[in-house]
Amino acid sequence: MTEIFDSDSLQSGPTALRLLIGAQLRRLRESRGITRDDAGYAIRGSHSKISRMESGRTGFKTRDVADLLTLYGVTDDAERTSLLALVAQANAPSWWNDYRDAIPDWFEPYLGLEHDAALIRIHEVQFVPGLLQTEDYARAVITQGHEHDSAKLIERRVALRMRRQEILVPPTPRKLWVVMDEGTLRRRVGGEATMRAQLEHLARMAEQPHITLQIFPFASGSAIGGVGPVTMLRFPQEGLNDVVYLEHLTGAQYLIKEGDVRNYRHLLDELGVHASPPTATPALLDQTIERL
Repeated sequence: MTEIFDSDSLQSGPTALRLLIGAQLRRLRESRGITRDDAGYAIRGSHSKISRMESGRTGFKTRDVADLLTLYGVTDDAERTSLLALVAQANAPSWWNDYRDAIPDWFEPYLGLEHDAALIRIHEVQFVPGLLQTEDYARAVITQGHEHDSAKLIERRVALRMRRQEILVPPTPRKLWVVMDEGTLRRRVGGEATMRAQLEHLARMAEQPHITLQIFPFASGSAIGGVGPVTMLRFPQEGLNDVVYLEHLTGAQYLIKEGDVRNYRHLLDELGVHASPPTATPALLDQTIERL
């Protein structure tokens, strides 16, 4: 496989660290033949707590990790100190803490995964992906989806979306690969001026060397697989698998099993093959702008 990112240039964030720590704890437990029930009992917890820790779905208490290391027979001071130092890093506050009032519980894990990813692959069928939206376009989309929320909360959500986009500001080791259905370009959001500015913004972003933007044209027929939006995140850290994120009206799914991820990886590959090549994107955007 061709390496498409520099694994040494992306700093581990809290979410990636939790995944790494959890995977290491699981390997240590399994190597000693210890059940999750027994591990949970050792830290005054339960089977489910160990499961959450090993899958990186919760924070870590230093005392819990230290006790588990002792249970798993890890007595080397250097090894213990190294892992406990990662625990301290993983527990550090994230930038989105300031926006907690505007973040649904099910979306917060995604923010961490997005921030820590080296490659973000997106297939979008309705709206321009959040990472590529202009402020006015984002405001129109968010208002449409939260029409009963206060203007203040809507602006907080807009600010959060704009803040997320900072991960793409050069120089950045992250790469973004987006395949958008042509309908996302034709669907009028926020009026003509907003759409024109959004399309012009897409054209500028498509020129960035770390961003690949493809359009799946109407002429290609229905979308492959007949699926809605899909996001897949790849991480530079050895031992971390790809994660597929599927967002629904009131929640989201996070797929981590290789069997599930493989199917979506194949889907995204197929979409990339059948969509117009990235070199055709500027002309497609110009044509859409002319039709406004």
